Amino acid sequence: MSALQNESRVSIKAMLKGFTMLAVLGAVVYLLRYAGLAEALDTHWIDAHVRSRGLVGVLIYVGLATFFSAVGFPRQVICFLGGYAYGFALGSLLGTVGTGLGCACAFIYARLVGRSFITRKFGRRIQKVDEFLSRSPFNMALTIRFFPLGSNVATNVLAGVTSIPALPFILGSSVGYVPQNVVFALFGSGVNVSSTAQMILAVVLFVLSSLLGFRIYRKYRNQADAVVE
Repeated sequence: MSALQNESRVSIKAMLKGFTMLAVLGAVVYLLRYAGLAEALDTHWIDAHVRSRGLVGVLIYVGLATFFSAVGFPRQVICFLGGYAYGFALGSLLGTVGTGLGCACAFIYARLVGRSFITRKFGRRIQKVDEFLSRSPFNMALTIRFFPLGSNVATNVLAGVTSIPALPFILGSSVGYVPQNVVFALFGSGVNVSSTAQMILAVVLFVLSSLLGFRIYRKYRNQADAVVE
């Protein structure tokens, strides 16, 4: 497969993945705001145990975001719920804290506990990931988070069994999460704010963040393919 064909395949796959998630969550926004299905979709638990409980609710949300992100639950949904519970700005911040901590938990688990299992499962791919990340752990983590294709949790545990230091990888990942976290928190906040312009802004931001991620991916595409495929 030529480099151009591979770039096209990667970009289409990433955009489809993101737009599918946006479409699903957009449908959720519609059902909650216009179709009277809030009870069917069970937002009452979030209202009762997160939104209305102050600092305790914040800690509950961040704790759940950490756990579910660490085990592979889509961080887009986590940040959507953060936007719903706390609004765009605080939801983005708390979602990023939770997903960053989830990344750290998966990384540390792999490094301290699951090394033998992960090595058996992924084999030679670990060496390719090590070679990619070791060049500059912060920048390389930022690259693969800006243009996410592969499994978030798989990337975290693979990085955990490499030789790279933990802190640059976790910080790079957390910063790299921000663009899409912001988009989906903005989408989630639209449940409580009846604003079509806000939904349009979320879609525009998603497109811009994807284009930025694709530019970074092109710079490192040969090495990044070993991580995301």
